[in-house]
Amino acid sequence: MSRAVESAARTVFVRIEAMLDRVFTPSCNPMFQLGALSFLYFWIMAATGIYLFIFFETSMTEAYVSVERLTREQWYLGGVMRSLHRYASAAMGVTVTIHLLREFALGRFRGARTFSWISGVPLLWLLFASAIGGYILVWDQLAQYVAITTTEWLDWLPVFGDPLARNFFSSGTLSDRLFSLLVFLHIAIPLFLLIGMLIHIKHIKLAKTLPTRVLMITTGAAMVLVSLIHPATSMPAADLSVTPALVDIDWVYMNLYPLLDSYGPGAVWAFLGVLTAGLIVLPRLSPTRADEQRPAVVDPANCNGCTWCFQDCPFEAVIMIPHEYKPGMRQALVNPDRCTGCGICAGACPSATPFRNVEELVSGIEMPAYTLDSLRQGAREALARLPEAGGAVIFGCDYAADVGKLDGTDVVALSLPCIALLPPSFVDWVSRQPQVNGVLVSGCHPEACFQRLGSEWVEQRMTGARDPHLRTAAGRSKVEICWAGPFELDALAESVADMGAANRRAQSGADERAGESAV
Repeated sequence: MSRAVESAARTVFVRIEAMLDRVFTPSCNPMFQLGALSFLYFWIMAATGIYLFIFFETSMTEAYVSVERLTREQWYLGGVMRSLHRYASAAMGVTVTIHLLREFALGRFRGARTFSWISGVPLLWLLFASAIGGYILVWDQLAQYVAITTTEWLDWLPVFGDPLARNFFSSGTLSDRLFSLLVFLHIAIPLFLLIGMLIHIKHIKLAKTLPTRVLMITTGAAMVLVSLIHPATSMPAADLSVTPALVDIDWVYMNLYPLLDSYGPGAVWAFLGVLTAGLIVLPRLSPTRADEQRPAVVDPANCNGCTWCFQDCPFEAVIMIPHEYKPGMRQALVNPDRCTGCGICAGACPSATPFRNVEELVSGIEMPAYTLDSLRQGAREALARLPEAGGAVIFGCDYAADVGKLDGTDVVALSLPCIALLPPSFVDWVSRQPQVNGVLVSGCHPEACFQRLGSEWVEQRMTGARDPHLRTAAGRSKVEICWAGPFELDALAESVADMGAANRRAQSGADERAGESAV
């Protein structure tokens, strides 16, 4: 059941991402930077919150007045700060929710990603608790409604000696000390949220905690513009002698409050309890299949301790230890609990080269489900299908555009679990074959790589910015890169056609020069 829902959700997300690519370009597509945007919004909330705290009066009688003074009299700065604080909070709630749904749709909650998935669940509670506390501090009619409804909801749990809600039933029971406590919680909870966010990305190498500069600037500018055009304002001041008849709730953080009014706290607690437990146990309810994730295996005989696999692994699954039988040297060791089976490490191994004159190609680190020897054999079979006049070879990724659909008379395609499993030496080797007119390397967009860093590492390897790199000029002259998502096969086909046309022009020029020399 989970797999079917994932597949349908992934199709929806991929189509939305492809549409946004055309609007924002892949490097600025917000769908590819949801986690980084969430960090950005957190820092905006933290910075604006510090400014607001300087002018905020922590008392029942002055809280509302101080916020209104900041909003009305200091609209050019204090009012903007308040609005930025409010809108950044709402934006973070949206990006975190979409981030969770997208990770589910892509199946990024199993195996090595289980830790990040489970550690993210408590962050949802902390984020919502922080936002609700902020609404109460304004102490307008909305705050009154939220305070009473929230405390009645908490009072349903048999953990409090005295009912919390009674503090908000009359001015005589509401004290400045309670407001001081609420301010303390509104500062402490975000601190715990930040710690949780850092734990959440602990096992992710080079995790992006800020979006690209262009997206960061445009997002910040848009928020400032909205804050000026439609500033955040308060409802009339809270009056505990009157029950608010109508309030305008924030649907990002208060979407459950209508359910509290309609069905009571017990039903909402049951719903949230089941939802939270379901998110936590989801990796066990829908575990990784045996054919999906087989961890990399190190062969000490071929491992020279270069550390390239260690440097390239996106999930810190590879560590370096003293070599088993070569004194003074090191070798790689794979932690199977963190390995996603992407093969990026195999593509980084310097011994993974088809130029080795061995009957069976075995490198220092291998993927049991897709060995380098099977890749070499597959490449040989593909090359044998090319006509004598020559053709193109496409290397693709299972999670990107289906390169197999382009396989034809003068085009052969091989798809890998991740394009970064492809060692640059294989591209060099294939490009040297006389029947190969060009090699096209394709995969997910670098900003949306299913294995996080695979496409980025490949691009750097092909351009010589990262080891192992494409070494020969002959290889570089024939190789092109075209990133294409699952629904961008047409762009990939166009690149193949362009490459073929360029090769025909080059061959025609060579023939002309040969004819002139003969004359």
